[in-house]
Amino acid sequence: MRAMLADHVLFIDAEALVVDKPSGLPVDPPRDGSLSVENHLESLSFGFKRWPSPVHRLDRDTSGCLLLARHPKAHRRFAQAFESGEVEKTYVAVVEGVPAEQAGVIDLALDKTSTREAGWRMVPAAGGKPALTRWRLLDARDGRALIAFSPETGRTHQIRVHAAAGLGAAIVGDPIYGRAGAPMLLHALKLVLPREGKRPVEAVAPLPERFAAAGFALPEGYLDAGG
Repeated sequence: MRAMLADHVLFIDAEALVVDKPSGLPVDPPRDGSLSVENHLESLSFGFKRWPSPVHRLDRDTSGCLLLARHPKAHRRFAQAFESGEVEKTYVAVVEGVPAEQAGVIDLALDKTSTREAGWRMVPAAGGKPALTRWRLLDARDGRALIAFSPETGRTHQIRVHAAAGLGAAIVGDPIYGRAGAPMLLHALKLVLPREGKRPVEAVAPLPERFAAAGFALPEGYLDAGG
């Protein structure tokens, strides 16, 4: 189990590492004591004395491209690139319902709310932090749709809330904003981080089997067309 991520490296050089994080593996150590990305860091050092460190977060049940920095200087630079919106991120998800349009922009500010009964969640709120997501319909069948999401901000649960509240179509298997009981079909497909003076950090994580089991695949040539 500890060597699993080392077998799923999508990109590596002297300062950056991108792995294909599986669904079910949290980035940060959970309260229940189960394994997290932290348990894999030693196996991801690949000869460096320092262990790499995650630059951003993916939800526990979201799979796909996770960027780690191989030294502190790179971590600071990469974190700033995320903060300033320089990083291109593409997610794909299967949602319950089919949007009437082919593409659009969801501009819904988000805020955190919590109750003793239900715990915390993110909600659309006029006074919340700005959150913007571009989306495009890729495929539709049997009352569900495969959507590509490109978030231009990085709010917690942004795509999940924007799908449910902005599109009116929650992500399949989302236990908070949709209906639990099935694997959540949200995947960080592609990540591109430009770097001055060297090639960008660029990675694509193959669509997991759980999407095929739900009857969906990426359209032919989608990635070749810059999707």
